[in-house]
Formats: sequence, structure tokens, C-alpha cells
Amino acid sequence: MAGFVSRLESATRWFPVSMPLVERKLVRKLDWLVLPYACLSFFVKYLDVSALTNAYVSGMKQDLDLSGNRLNYINAAYEVGYVVFQIPSNMVLIKYPAQYYLPAAEIFWGLFTLGTAFVQTYEQLVVMRFFVGLSATSCYVGLVHVVNSWYRKEELGRRNALFWIANPIGQMFAGYLQAAAYTHLNNNHGLQGWRWLFIICTVITIPIALLGFLIFPDMPERTKSRFLNTEEKALANKRLQEEGFKPSTGLNKTIIKRIFTSWRFYAFVLLLVIFCNMTYSEATPFILWLDSQPDKYPVALVNNLSTVTNGAAVAGALMMSFYSDIRGSRTEPIILSGILCIFANLVLSIWNIPDGLKFFAYISVGWSYGTIPVLIAWTAEGLAGDSEVRALTLASYNCVGEITSLVVPLVAWPVSKAPGFRGGFIWATVLSVFYLFNVAWIVIKQKRSNKKITMAEEQGSGEEDTVVTDQLTIQGEVTKL
Repeated sequence: MAGFVSRLESATRWFPVSMPLVERKLVRKLDWLVLPYACLSFFVKYLDVSALTNAYVSGMKQDLDLSGNRLNYINAAYEVGYVVFQIPSNMVLIKYPAQYYLPAAEIFWGLFTLGTAFVQTYEQLVVMRFFVGLSATSCYVGLVHVVNSWYRKEELGRRNALFWIANPIGQMFAGYLQAAAYTHLNNNHGLQGWRWLFIICTVITIPIALLGFLIFPDMPERTKSRFLNTEEKALANKRLQEEGFKPSTGLNKTIIKRIFTSWRFYAFVLLLVIFCNMTYSEATPFILWLDSQPDKYPVALVNNLSTVTNGAAVAGALMMSFYSDIRGSRTEPIILSGILCIFANLVLSIWNIPDGLKFFAYISVGWSYGTIPVLIAWTAEGLAGDSEVRALTLASYNCVGEITSLVVPLVAWPVSKAPGFRGGFIWATVLSVFYLFNVAWIVIKQKRSNKKITMAEEQGSGEEDTVVTDQLTIQGEVTKL
């Protein structure tokens, strides 16, 4: 087994060749402490969320009379609960231990997911999904901040990819799970197949929360992990300081000023929000298109085929993140995703095209959606010098993104317009163009900032001795483009 892992690490260039053995041992240990719980928690979060859409096309719609735009409003209830605590949640995370806060929240959303299995009316379902959203608030924004607080810049893309692919894998697994529940458990003990899906989701969720209490290491500067010795904790923090990542100084009065006077805060929040909206078609619109053709795609097949775009997202995330780390460039895959989304959404806005081309377009959007780990890594690098601003930037993007996903589908993607969604596809095409302009703006600003850093270092070299100059060069916080 050890030999297989070693060969896999070598084939994927998981560690730089020049990395010392002591540091390699530490990073391997961090991978086992940080990523398993982060990935599994994010997986069950999206498993629980995606279960609703799969349940909708597997009998819930008829059982609870979810006609018209009721699915939109149920999703809106979840989003309201999910949005209200986004930024406060990461403020809590700055102050309190992640290894207790995040798993505790996970237990609560698992219990509300279980409650969803037993609702009898549309109104009860709305209430239950609101509390699922509220208790799941801390999951993504908290975990993504912790994951991006332990690694060097050249390590971030791949770790973000492994963490993030738990999202589409969770959605894929929900489809397979619902297909199995519908086929094998429908009306078992008097419960419909879609109800069994939520019960099974809960059974998966609770043990993973308990794992978080046991192994998750919190933040580097305050970790009390029993699995890291004193020397390893010191080395972990030293590595980050060498990369320009500053330790958290806690919450104080200056944080508001630091956020709102930072151009990076606005630039990266805008970039990520646009990205999430321009890739919307890879999820619900794709499933509803399949569901609109029952003669061609029966219920079980809809649940299975709905995972195709998720699989494309997984492949895209892994390939583009590994490429961006090894290549040392974030912008190349980011620009590619914008071009693919312009093509795919434009094709889908025409709509009267062969089914094969529609599948290709949806898959292209799914592949592009896999760029999010690269975008997150780029954001973390751009905000390396301020841990609190980085935490609240990630929370703000997710908060604003969720607000737009709450409002925009009601206008651009109403279920009553399925499966054509002409207005939605045109909207996504326009956003894809703006996305590329935003990327160009950030690249220009980053180059100017890097130039100022270089000039400051050159100025310093004339005033400091050689040893100090070398240290400044090593510690220079230059962001990858």
C-alpha cells in the first residue's frame, strides 16, 4: 500500500522534488488531518442539498403537490436560511475552535435533513429546508477558509480540488442513491423512495460530524491537535510565513476598514459571484430538461444521467487544478472556463438543436464549473497577507452568490419556463463575457501590485546588506497570475 501511495504521489507531482523529507512528512500528515473531514463534510452537505432536486423528480412533486414554481420557493427558503449567517459564521470561526464549531453545526443539519423525510405538506417542507440551510451555513465558508490556511501557494490548487470535488460527487451520489431508493425502497415500511433518501443522508451525515470532533486540526496559529507535535506545529507556521501568509490576529476594530479599502475584496467577490451565476445551467436546468422527456428518460435514468455534468465538473476540477499548480498559472484555466461558458450558454439559448449538442453544451458548463478550486486558490493567494479579510472575503462571495441564486432563478430560471429557459441562457452568456473582463482587470491590478513589490525590494537592496536582501526576496508576497 505504501508503495502504491508513493508511486501515486510521484505520478501526480503531489510534492515538489526539492521538498525536504521532514516537510514532506508534515504535509502528508496535514493532508490526512485536514482533507478527509473537509471533503466528507462538504460531500454530505451537497448530498443533503441535492437530495431535494432528486426527490422532486422521484415522487415528491406529486406527493406534496409541488406544482408551479413551488420548487423555486422551497429552494429560496433553504437559501434564506443559508445566507443569513454566512459572514457571522466565519467571524465565529476566527474566534472559536473550528474542530468543535463545524462538526456541531453538521449534526444539526443532519437532524433537520432527517425531519425532511417525514414532512406531509408543502409548508412543512419549506420550514424544514430553511433550518437545513441555516445549520449548514458554516460548512463551506468555514472549511474552505481552514483548507486555504494550511498550505503553501503551490500546494493550494490540488488541495482545493480534492476538497471541492466533494460537491459534484455529493450531487452524483445523491442521484445514484435516489435511483436505488426509488427502485428498492419505494413504499418499504409505508415510506416513499424519496423519503428514504433523506433518512439515508442523515445516517451518513452524523458519523462524519463525529470524525470532525476527533481529527480536524483547527487553524495553524492556534492548533492543539494531538496528532501534531511541537516541532511540526512550528514548521507548519514557518512554511506559511515564508509564503507571505500572515497568522490571524483575531477580530478587532480595524477589520471593517481593511475589508472595504481593499480592491482585492471587491474584485474577487465579484469574480466568484459572476462565475457561480454563469454556470447555473449545469444543475437544475439540465435535470429538468431530462425530466421533460419521460418517454425517453424514465425516473431512474433521469437520476443517473443527471450526474453527467457533475462528473464533468470533477474531471475539470482535478485537471485544471493540478495543471495550475504544476504550471504555476491560475489564469489559463480560468480564461478557458469563461470561453467554454460563452459557447455553451449561447448554444443552449438557441435551444432548437440536436440533443447531442445539448448534452455537449451542458457538459461544457459542468467542466467549466470545475474551475472553482482554481478561483479559490487565486483568491487565497491574493489575500495571503490578511487572514481575517481572506476569511470574510470567502464568506462574502458565498453570501452574495447565494443571494443571487435566491433571486435570479425566480426571474431568469423559473421552473414554469422549463426546459427551454431562453432568458436564463442569454443571461448566463452575458455574465460569461463580464467574467472574462473581470479576470483581465484582476490580472492588470496584480501585475501593478507585483511591480510595486519588486520596486520596493530593489530599493531595499541598496540600503540593506546581502543577507537581509535575500530574506526579503524569499518573503516577497508576489501573487501568481
